[in-house]
Amino acid sequence: MRKVSDKLQPWLDNFNQQVAILIENGFKPSSINAREGLANLTKALVTDIPEIAWYGDELVFNKHYNVPVRIYHPAPEKALPVIVYCHGGGHMAGSVTVYDPLCRKLANATQHIVVSVEYRLAPECRYPEGINDAYTVVQNIWSTLDTAGLKYRPNLAMVGDSGGGAIVASVSARAQFDKHVKIDKQALIYPSLDYTMQSGSIDQNGEGYLLQKGKIAWYFDNYFKEGDDRTKASPLYGDFSDGLPETLVFTAEFCPLRDEGTLYTKKLIDAGVTANLIHFPDMIHTFMNMEDLVKSECESVYRLIADFLN
Repeated sequence: MRKVSDKLQPWLDNFNQQVAILIENGFKPSSINAREGLANLTKALVTDIPEIAWYGDELVFNKHYNVPVRIYHPAPEKALPVIVYCHGGGHMAGSVTVYDPLCRKLANATQHIVVSVEYRLAPECRYPEGINDAYTVVQNIWSTLDTAGLKYRPNLAMVGDSGGGAIVASVSARAQFDKHVKIDKQALIYPSLDYTMQSGSIDQNGEGYLLQKGKIAWYFDNYFKEGDDRTKASPLYGDFSDGLPETLVFTAEFCPLRDEGTLYTKKLIDAGVTANLIHFPDMIHTFMNMEDLVKSECESVYRLIADFLN
């Protein structure tokens, strides 16, 4: 029998009540309140913010757009491998600042340098600008770390959650045919991989579990321009070869994006890529941003990513 964790259900009941009141009062979604919503959720429910040995901000230079990043080095006296992190938020919300505590935890847990990407957001900057920004970072990661004067090992992984998982998968898809970019591994946390919204879990979990089907459609309508090919843009329907990186995918039972992660993992395996799926049977989308309620589950994600990368 499917059942949301008792740790989450009271919060979820209250959230659904508040949403119903907002809708009754004529609530209109906007990029501003989408950004505020994710920021406020994370600030309220990720309150354990660990120290990190070193962090600093840099620009990754490109002739089209210089991409801001924040770099976290858990042991600056050591040369460590590197993670490029792409935050979630439906391509419209999230930021380096919002995800600061998560990136600190990821750096400390994995003993990797974490480079958090401040990619451009919709609707101001639509598809594929965010992907281009992330690709700029992976193309220029080593020169950026040299500029920052940091010790590193030239081993690159990518990690992303939700819409950030979509960006990571899109970057990896492009890099499989680029001899100048080598991504060794990728970890995707409840990733968004199908912009056509065809999976069964979209309907099964599209109401009452924080991320609503209608909100997903609204995100995508703001992300894409009229005439964009959403099938072609979807990592789930892209090219799969053994040039894709070794992959770890996390799914949550009550997440509308669950089935996309499952099918993506299968396609990787069919293409000869080493890929593993880890499923949380009682979690909802965005649970990593709700750590105070589900601390052990979040800790297990960091630990499993560390095991995978190391």
